[in-house]
Amino acid sequence: MSDRSLTLPTILVIDDEVRSLESLERILSDDFDVKTAATIGAATEVLENEWAQVVLCDQRMPEQTGVEFLKTVRERWPDVIRMIVSGYTDAHDIIDGINEAGIYQYITKPWHPDSLILTLKNAVRLYELQRENELLAVEMKMSPSVAKKVVVNRREALRRDYDFDDGIVRGPDSPMNKVCETLRQVAPYDVPVVLTGASGTGKELAARALHYGSLRWNKPFVVENCGALPDQLLESELFGHKRGAFTGAVEDYVGLFERADGGTVFLDEISEVSPAFQVKLLRVLQEGEIRPVGSARTRKVDVRVIAATNRDLEEEVRAGRFRADLYYRLAGMVIRLPALKDRRDDIPVLVGELMQRAEAKLGKQVPGISAEAVECLKGYHWPGNVRELQNEIQHLLVVGEEGRELGAELLSRHILRAAPAEEEEAAEDVIAGLDGTLKDRISLLEARIIKETLIRHRWNKSKAARELGLSRVGLRSKIERYGLANVKPLPARRAATS
Repeated sequence: MSDRSLTLPTILVIDDEVRSLESLERILSDDFDVKTAATIGAATEVLENEWAQVVLCDQRMPEQTGVEFLKTVRERWPDVIRMIVSGYTDAHDIIDGINEAGIYQYITKPWHPDSLILTLKNAVRLYELQRENELLAVEMKMSPSVAKKVVVNRREALRRDYDFDDGIVRGPDSPMNKVCETLRQVAPYDVPVVLTGASGTGKELAARALHYGSLRWNKPFVVENCGALPDQLLESELFGHKRGAFTGAVEDYVGLFERADGGTVFLDEISEVSPAFQVKLLRVLQEGEIRPVGSARTRKVDVRVIAATNRDLEEEVRAGRFRADLYYRLAGMVIRLPALKDRRDDIPVLVGELMQRAEAKLGKQVPGISAEAVECLKGYHWPGNVRELQNEIQHLLVVGEEGRELGAELLSRHILRAAPAEEEEAAEDVIAGLDGTLKDRISLLEARIIKETLIRHRWNKSKAARELGLSRVGLRSKIERYGLANVKPLPARRAATS
């Protein structure tokens, strides 16, 4: 066994299709010690002889279904995190997986490599947290006062992590300052809040800041993505169910509302809830009580509800897609989070913070990121907002050399080709044909491509000309025509952090 495999978490991948198995092994091998099995028997043998944190099993196996096998895994190796990957999304399979096999995640094909890797890393972290909780339980039995102190310290650390000043990273004159001040004012009051803004703007981070700034901060904070589950599963997940309530309900299940009693429930993508389920949710908010699926009795719960959406809920109400009475129950306060393109001066600060997190996560250190790269990042319009910026920083760190500064030439091409921030709106008008001749539009695109190519080749004109199919004289002429002659790489510096 190599030293490297000893440092990586172990994932067992089970699939009877050899090509699929090889593909998964190739994609995951950089981040995990991957064990593979093409049969249930081989998978059982691996688990009997190896220490695996996560099992990723295909649902359609010849001997038995993935859910049936993972039910056995749950009985014999209960600590192992169990996941299903399948090209089929049958609701009964999902329900059986959640209830019988305790499935952590049901992944549908085709899966995206980055998303799959992130999900598996979260599963490994869950495994580690389970082990930590087991040790904590032992410690509590042996020394309750010490264990209590550990729990209190961890809660205090969480509260600091989501503080309005330190937890939400921004610059001194950021548009987020006004948002954070509003969050600070609202947090202590027990009113429901709707957070709006495009995907990736940090709505969950804002919800956590509200929770940890409230009087409920030492109680649970639970999250549910309402757009990810059909009504029956969502009702079960939020309100719980009784054994035998539906096929696959083999035991009682406590819903998130009951688990969060005294704390906060964060309902993400609330606009995706169906009209039928909106009625059920409204009743819970009105009465302050839930009724688990299959139960004749209601239970009182005391929770604060924070909802989030990337849609305009008032417009959804006017269009008849969202109930007005539910909206007014949820919208005690409405707080809008600005898009990253509207807070470009925050980008250097965010880059510094995200770089530190990526270095810790990937175990790779670099001296910093060049000022030229930061300027390019500021010039991009970021449709995916902070989440997209986080992915780009991880991309930079992965493709860069350890111990060497990250330069602009490592950035994704679509970012390098973006216009400077002050030119973006005018450039979009020209390209879209709102202004300018065909020659103007072609010239604008040509200038962007030349600039992107020069940056990638670290302003080596010979290499750039060769790639573009130009002579050095021809390239020099275009550089002068488009005003790129005075654009030089900026001196390197470490991006500032908050």
